[in-house]
Amino acid sequence: MAANMVQTQLRRRGIRDPRALDAMLRIPREEFVPAKFRNRAYDDEPLSIGYGQTITQPYMTAEMAELLELKGTEKVLDVGSGSGYHAAVLGALARTVISIERIPGLAAIARENLRRTGLDSNITVLCGDGSLGVPEESPFDAISVAAGSPDVPHALVEQLGDPGVLVLPVGGRYEQVLRVVRKQNGKIATRDASVCRFVPLVGREGWRKD
Repeated sequence: MAANMVQTQLRRRGIRDPRALDAMLRIPREEFVPAKFRNRAYDDEPLSIGYGQTITQPYMTAEMAELLELKGTEKVLDVGSGSGYHAAVLGALARTVISIERIPGLAAIARENLRRTGLDSNITVLCGDGSLGVPEESPFDAISVAAGSPDVPHALVEQLGDPGVLVLPVGGRYEQVLRVVRKQNGKIATRDASVCRFVPLVGREGWRKD
């Protein structure tokens, strides 16, 4: 099922990073979704993981990973741990991953999923306001945000190393564009990669909680 997902959903849509493709092939996505959805773990869509949150569509996970251009030596901030799958993919591509989740129950699920699959050796899951990042762990070589923000959080740009790259959905509550923010020699450059739909980034520099 993973091989079919990689071929039909990722390669055919233009994902080319061999390391990202390999990570998506090897990491058991079914271990990061609720038991009742295991038979749909590789479907081309997000799935509910409880608490009003979702596990990101496989293609979007792969696109974000590719846009980060990770080589294996980086320290990465993962905002929006969810069930831990995105952190697992980043952990296969980077040296260290600090993952932050605002919902305590989901943070606990992410830790358990990563522990059970043996993918937690270089990943730390914290609970807190991801829109504020994790300043005590900064700077980060790369930052990935798996929730839509009304704007690029200033705190995340501040915590981005130089050079560094930040990838996050920016826009409304129900539709965003995937924005790539690069910091190089003290300058910031941005570009938009694709249209996307993520759950809202709730926090002090994101959306207010409903």
